[in-house]
Order: sequence, then structure tokens, then C-alpha cells
Amino acid sequence: MTGSDPEKARARQARLVSVVIAGTMILWMLAQLIGGKLGLPSRYAFLFDLFALAGFAWALVVTWQIWRKRRDTK
Repeated sequence: MTGSDPEKARARQARLVSVVIAGTMILWMLAQLIGGKLGLPSRYAFLFDLFALAGFAWALVVTWQIWRKRRDTK
């Protein structure tokens, strides 16, 4: 059972989104932990938050695109 090329491409995109979501969350938590241990100013915490929001926003947009492509092919 082999899927068509568009299905494989969507699956590859979905895996990339899942890696980005998991990686963003892990990196954000580590940044918060390390920043707290080192006593970094709160502006760095906000910077880490903005980077995490950017990663999650990208993942949301790509997930929406995958959903639209899948819906349009049915």
C-alpha cells in the first residue's frame, strides 16, 4: 500500500509541523529555565516568548494549509 505523491508530501509536512511544535516547546522551556538560573533580565524572557510564538504561528499556518489541501482533494 503506497500512497500517492501528494499524500506523502502532506504526511511529510505534518511530520515537520509536529517536530517544530515539539522542538519549539522544548527550547522555550529550556530558555525559561536557563534564563531563570542565570538571572537574565525579563526582556530576554519576552524575546524567548516571541520566538516561541513565531514557531507556533508558523505551525498553525502550515497545519491550516495541510487541512485545506486535504479537504480540497476529497
